[in-house]
Amino acid sequence: MDSPVPPHPSEPRPRRRDRHGRGMRGPVAPPQVPLSASRAENFRDLVQDSVERLERRWPQLTDVDFVVLDVPGTQEETVPLGQAVSAEKDRPAQIVVYRRPVEIRTKNRDERALLVHEVVVEQVAELLGLAPESVDPRYGQE
Repeated sequence: MDSPVPPHPSEPRPRRRDRHGRGMRGPVAPPQVPLSASRAENFRDLVQDSVERLERRWPQLTDVDFVVLDVPGTQEETVPLGQAVSAEKDRPAQIVVYRRPVEIRTKNRDERALLVHEVVVEQVAELLGLAPESVDPRYGQE
């Protein structure tokens, strides 16, 4: 008797298409292209650019930790864009920038870069006990 079903091969055969016919799955752009960077990564880059700009003028900022969080943890009437936390004996000073509140208040990357820099300058000024204009002379002019 001949069997109408051929025997199963020992190795699985390669798939010729995805399960639902939607086409190739995977990254659309290679990792070197800015398109592949997430919004969170782009935001961290904006904060890092602002910090590097200020560190040239204020070398003591190398001891400060700059952190990006998505949203503030507390429920307040006004949502903060950033926070400065003074140093304690077991941890360094910290400046936190909240990504989602900043993104919501801006329309494009240029506005976001300006607002991020303003937030970082304001928090550095609060941490150092100075006016924002003395931390960055171009504060509020851009």
